[in-house]
Amino acid sequence: MLLLLYSLNPMTDALLKFFTLQDANVRYVVLGTVLLAISSAVVGCFTFLKKKSLAGDAVAHAVLPGICLAFLLAGNKNPWALLAGSFITGWLSLVCIDFITSKTKLKEDTAIGLVLSIFFGVGILLLTAIQHGGNAEQAGLEGFIFGKAAALIGADLVLFMVLSALLLCTVALFFKELTLIAFDEQYAKVIGFPVRWLELLLTTLTVLAVVVGIQAVGVVLMAAMLITPAAAARFWTDKLQVMVVLAALLGALAAVGGCLVSYLHTNMPTGAWIVFLVSLLAVFSFLFAPKKGLIARHYKQKQHKLRFAEENILKTFYHLGEKQKDFFHSYTLNEIVEKRKFESTYLQKGLERLKKQGYVVQQKVGANPAQYLWQFTTEGYERGLRVTKLHRLWEIYLTKYLRIAPDHVHEDAETMEHIITPELEKTLETWLNYPKNDPHNTEIPYR
Repeated sequence: MLLLLYSLNPMTDALLKFFTLQDANVRYVVLGTVLLAISSAVVGCFTFLKKKSLAGDAVAHAVLPGICLAFLLAGNKNPWALLAGSFITGWLSLVCIDFITSKTKLKEDTAIGLVLSIFFGVGILLLTAIQHGGNAEQAGLEGFIFGKAAALIGADLVLFMVLSALLLCTVALFFKELTLIAFDEQYAKVIGFPVRWLELLLTTLTVLAVVVGIQAVGVVLMAAMLITPAAAARFWTDKLQVMVVLAALLGALAAVGGCLVSYLHTNMPTGAWIVFLVSLLAVFSFLFAPKKGLIARHYKQKQHKLRFAEENILKTFYHLGEKQKDFFHSYTLNEIVEKRKFESTYLQKGLERLKKQGYVVQQKVGANPAQYLWQFTTEGYERGLRVTKLHRLWEIYLTKYLRIAPDHVHEDAETMEHIITPELEKTLETWLNYPKNDPHNTEIPYR
C-alpha cells in the first residue's frame, strides 16, 4: 500500500502543478492552446453549417508556402511576417477554389483537392529548400507541419491572443448576419443583406482561424480543430447559440487535455493529442448524444418498428372482425397468422406489449400458449379502426390525385398509415369528401 502511494505521489504532484499553473511555460501553452481551440471551434461552426469543411482543410495546407515565403523574405521567424504570409496564401487558396468552380466544369471537391495538393506540394518544396539553405534561423520552421504548442510563448503568444480575441469579437458582432447566410443565403439576399461581403467576412475569419491555430496543431491537423468540435456539438443541440458554446467548450477541453498529456509525458506532441482528444469527444457525441446519437437513433427506430408492428396486429384483428362480423371475437395465434404473416416470436412479443397497454386481452385455454385466445378491448378496437381507415383513405388519395392503379397502392399505404397525423387525417377526409369505400370496394370505417 505504501509503495502504491509512493508511486502515485509524483503523479499527484505533477497534476497539482499543472492545474495550478505554477510553471510560467505551462501557463503560456495552456492559455494559448485554449484560445486557439476556442476561436477555431467558433468559426468552424459557421464553416460546418455552410458545408465548407473541406475548404478549411485546403486553407490549412495552403498556408505552408506562405510561411516559407515570408521566412525567405524576412530572413527570420518574425511572427508578424509569418502570419501575413500564411494569411495571404490561405486567402489565395480560397480564391483559386472559387475561380476553378465558377470558370470550369470541375466541382468544388475536385477544385479543393487540386488546390490543396498544389499549395501543400509547393510548401514542402520551399521548406526543403530553406532547410538546405544554411540559414540558422530556419530551426523549428518544420514544426508548422505538425504543430509545436510549446513555442507559444512571448511575442507569439501575445500576437495569437490578440487575433483570437479579434476573431471571437467579430463573430459576436456579426452573429446574426453569419447565422442568416449559414442557414438561408437566398433569404438574406432578398431582404437586402450584403451577402457577398458577409461571405467574404466568413472566408476571412476561416483563414484567420486556421492561421492562428497552425502553430499549435500544424497544417496537417488544423482542419480537425476547425470542424470536429462543431460537428460534435451539432449532435447535442438544434440551437446555433448553444452549438457555438458547446463547440468552444469541447475545443477548450481537448486543448487542456492535450497540454496535460504533453506535460506528463514530454515526448508526446501537444497538437496531435489535442486533435486525438477532440476526436474522442466527437466519437462520444456521435454515439451517445441523447437525441441525434447513433444509439439514441437506433433506439427510436426500434421503437417505431415496434409501434408499426403493434398497429399491424391491431389492423389484423380489425380485418378478422370484419370477416367474422364481430370485432370482439377471440382468436388463436394460428388464426392471426393465417390472416397476415407474422414471425411467431415477433407476434407474441407484440401481443404482450399490446396486452400491457390495454389494447388486447388474453384468455388462457389449456397449457399450450398456441391455444390461448386473444381479443380486442374497446381501446384496441378504436386504434385498429383508425389504422384501417387511414390505410384505405390513403389508397383513395393515391388513385384519385396521383392516378396510381388500385393494385399498386397497397404497399405505399402500408407505410403511410403509421405516420399520418390527426391533422392530415382530417384534411384527407375533407379532400376526399368522406368516401364510403376504398379502391377495392371495401368499406372505410368511421367512428
